[in-house]
Amino acid sequence: MVVVTGQNKVSGNPDDAMSSSDAEDDFQEPATPTATQAGQALPLLPQQFPEVVPLNVGGMYFTTRLSTLRRYEDTMLAAMFSGRHYIPTDAEGRYFIDRDGTYFGDILNFLRSGDLPPRERVRSVYKEAQYYSIGPLLDNLEDIQPLKGEKVRQAFLGLMPYYKDHLERIIEIAKLRAMQRKARFAKLKVCVFKEEMPITPYECPHFNSLRFERSESETKLFEHHCEVDVSFGPWEAVADVYDLLHCIVTDLSDRGITVDHQCIGVCDKHLINHYYCKRPIYEFKITWWNRRVVQVDVRGV
Repeated sequence: MVVVTGQNKVSGNPDDAMSSSDAEDDFQEPATPTATQAGQALPLLPQQFPEVVPLNVGGMYFTTRLSTLRRYEDTMLAAMFSGRHYIPTDAEGRYFIDRDGTYFGDILNFLRSGDLPPRERVRSVYKEAQYYSIGPLLDNLEDIQPLKGEKVRQAFLGLMPYYKDHLERIIEIAKLRAMQRKARFAKLKVCVFKEEMPITPYECPHFNSLRFERSESETKLFEHHCEVDVSFGPWEAVADVYDLLHCIVTDLSDRGITVDHQCIGVCDKHLINHYYCKRPIYEFKITWWNRRVVQVDVRGV
């Protein structure tokens, strides 16, 4: 027999019995609907925008027509102001975009009339166009300098799959040596060579025959690593060693690193017969901070 509190009698069949916890579950109050459930029950109405839209982009104020923001359908701005997404407003009712607004005026000028930014702002506006996914602006910017030239340069650098890794290695070695020596700068040796085979004026007449008629054992004799910190090459292109050196220095400088370089000789490793390596070796000097000239007034001392 099952005994429960209360005045109602319960059948002796265990299957028909109900525990107190089950009874409490049956009489629980309905739970408060979650935000998701509330949204499903009461879908938000599409956000309505005025014909003239006031904007606050990272604290900078702009005003434009709604049609300007929607000019290209596949852009982030068109999606944001389509009414499908909620855009918060600031205290004065401007629609807020949490993004640096320094170059947003250039974005609007292109959407309004197709105007492109001055050359000195092209790279920065390009990054903003990527963020807002404005394909037509990206295409236009890629077709003018300096981005057009950069595409050509990257096509050349694409011949060296480990180019970026080698740049990182230069930076890491230079930083480690400067820290170990407690020095303002560090030096390292870099080999930059275009030809896969060693060449000197004396060797040129024999070069083509040896290049294509070598046994595996002879091939191994030509394979070696110069005694340097980093090696770039070989590659097959019109661009020469000086072009690659310019790329290396430019990319390091763009990262705020001061670098000087000079040729200090060639690798003299003997390979086979009268063949020597002859790859050029450059000394790179990486300076981590520059000395400031301080003028001291010694009058009255």
